[in-house]
Amino acid sequence: MIKFLISSISFFLSAAAWSADPAATYPSRPIRIISGSPGSTSDLSARFAAQKFNERWGQPAIVDNRPAAGGIIGLDTAARSAPDGHTLVIGHVGTHATAPSLYKNLPYDPIKDFAPISNLVNVAIALVVHSSVPATNLKDFIAYSQGKSGAVNYGSPGGGTSGDVTGQLFNLVTKAKLHHIPYKGAGPALLGVVSGETQAAFLSTATASPQIRAGKVRAIAVIRKTRFPAMPDVPSAAESGYPELDANAWFGLFAPARTPKAIVAKLSQELVRVMALNENKELLLKQGAEAAANTPEEFAAYVKSEVVKWTRVVKESGAAVN
Repeated sequence: MIKFLISSISFFLSAAAWSADPAATYPSRPIRIISGSPGSTSDLSARFAAQKFNERWGQPAIVDNRPAAGGIIGLDTAARSAPDGHTLVIGHVGTHATAPSLYKNLPYDPIKDFAPISNLVNVAIALVVHSSVPATNLKDFIAYSQGKSGAVNYGSPGGGTSGDVTGQLFNLVTKAKLHHIPYKGAGPALLGVVSGETQAAFLSTATASPQIRAGKVRAIAVIRKTRFPAMPDVPSAAESGYPELDANAWFGLFAPARTPKAIVAKLSQELVRVMALNENKELLLKQGAEAAANTPEEFAAYVKSEVVKWTRVVKESGAAVN
């Protein structure tokens, strides 16, 4: 009898511990991943993660595109969502690192309102130009833009995005006077330079690579110190003589603050697992991105360091949202 009671108590204690672990039954319903505009790197990252979660757990993972405002609308929505792991969001250098110093009334705190899960992909920012622009390298483009005295427009996915700030940094370093045209997302910004509405654009390699391969736009340089693996034939800004032009971009997965750590860890572990597979690395490289999964702790530390870095860049470049 005593042995039976002890066994029963042990069983119930084990069952209680299992039910108290929120990750044990997660996900219990469809997962929503909020991202930016269709065709953007944010969208690519969200769809990649959604597919892998669906394959792993059998629950539908739905991408909820929230274009405009450089991703801020989507981040605000996610910050207000229930912290149960069923609403996630793609954050990036624009939403988390540059927005705090560009917007006086940002509707969320990029550090306090989110639980970092994992970085997903890193991309380079490519300077792409319309076919009519008489420049095939960075030095020629700078000379061309300086000679036009502000008549050369560059598009970006929106005010405060990495494309916008990269353009501001470009003007600061090169003394060019490119005029910023903000679009409502990366897809529209790409169409703007393809059509010739703008002469140039600063876009992620993941967004721009299909049109570069198709010959619809010309890649002048990647704005970083070294060449980017997904575009090995495109020179870096540093090797073109401008090492100060360094604006890598990252895209990662976040949950609302107070999401149980066990759920955050479960999501991160799955992303680290799938991103380590060569087939996934190669797939992302073909799409212009580099796999970059890590632990929640590593990602949180990286995000904080990016806030420090880009706050300085925004201040020195005089970047402003217009």
